[in-house]
Amino acid sequence: MTKIYDVTVAISAETPIYKTDPGVEFGQHRAIANGDSANVSKIALGVHTATHVDAPNHFIDGAKRVHELDPYKLVGPCRVIAVPEDIVAIEPEHVGNIDGVTRVLFKTRNSSFWATPELGFRTDYAYLTPETARLLVDNGIVLVAVDYLSIEKSGSPGHPVHITLLEKEVVILEGVDLREVPPGDYELICMPLKYDGATGDGSPARTFLREI
Repeated sequence: MTKIYDVTVAISAETPIYKTDPGVEFGQHRAIANGDSANVSKIALGVHTATHVDAPNHFIDGAKRVHELDPYKLVGPCRVIAVPEDIVAIEPEHVGNIDGVTRVLFKTRNSSFWATPELGFRTDYAYLTPETARLLVDNGIVLVAVDYLSIEKSGSPGHPVHITLLEKEVVILEGVDLREVPPGDYELICMPLKYDGATGDGSPARTFLREI
């Protein structure tokens, strides 16, 4: 049987949240225990919670929103690239040969952070440099993923990594959990919510990797 890896971080009240984002709130709208005929829960959260995609409108006002993302970018062959544990800034030399590759996921020191969510949001995560973002764009990458809540250095002025990728409509997938995934080639299945409202700047995304 073909192995499928669920690389989605579960959304819970304990899930680390990017430092400026809203937290997660769960509620019970209806409950069988209270005499209702069915259980109906409700959730309030930021759209960049846990495993999620960034749409171009996240940093480029007036650009495509999440419901307008090209589904062909969200499903298809991908490569998981392992970055050494001691690397924080992911530079072009860490990318390797990506000839013929259209989607990349970076497995870094960050994946181990998901084992200790009680520590809250971490700012010492590995991130892409602007030079690496440009390399990926120049090589025709349509989706790039990282294993923490931001693809860019914390506090980076002007957000050049996000801008470089999103202005070319490269899908950014953040917050994947690659702890159990060996580097190599897979099929990516990334399924953000299709909603049309607010600024549509991102969405949580149930995400799988399937061995090929």
